[in-house]
Amino acid sequence: MARSQASDPYDSIRAGTDAHRRAHGCRAYPFSEGPLLGVIAAACDAKRILELGTALGYTALWLAHGAPAARVDTIERDPEHVRIARENFAAAGCGARITAHLGDFESVLPKLTPEFDLGFFDGFGPTLAHLAEFRRLLRPRGVLVSTNLDVGRGDDYRAALADPARWLTSFAAEDGRTAISIKL
Repeated sequence: MARSQASDPYDSIRAGTDAHRRAHGCRAYPFSEGPLLGVIAAACDAKRILELGTALGYTALWLAHGAPAARVDTIERDPEHVRIARENFAAAGCGARITAHLGDFESVLPKLTPEFDLGFFDGFGPTLAHLAEFRRLLRPRGVLVSTNLDVGRGDDYRAALADPARWLTSFAAEDGRTAISIKL
């Protein structure tokens, strides 16, 4: 299906991320289901959202769009990406609600306080350490969307999400590359 401005107000940022990746030689791939994130943020009435993997801000904007009362914390290690994302947040009128943290996940996550309503992993490859941090930071019954389950240690992460005592999970999007989970 072709994308259009009417259905995706952030399409220019998604397209800009693709162009940036080619020019910058980085791994900034925008999640292909931005509107799905907006719907999930709205459905869980998120007030606090955590994203791992900012790139240029496409998904953070969709999360903020779906939950207009939410604060979004997003983490990115590339300073150029953070600079551009912050510009995109300001241009979209969300600069006051989205905080882009510069640093790697391992250094930023321990500084955050729990009770996030929604978490989104869109880094290169999820690890069990990332999942442990989401478990610590999400509120009970909080929602976790995890992408790139076919990269790195994704099989271990996938197996942990399948633990019925800890997570209610559906491998629902991108042909099973993305899971939607509820923290039990």
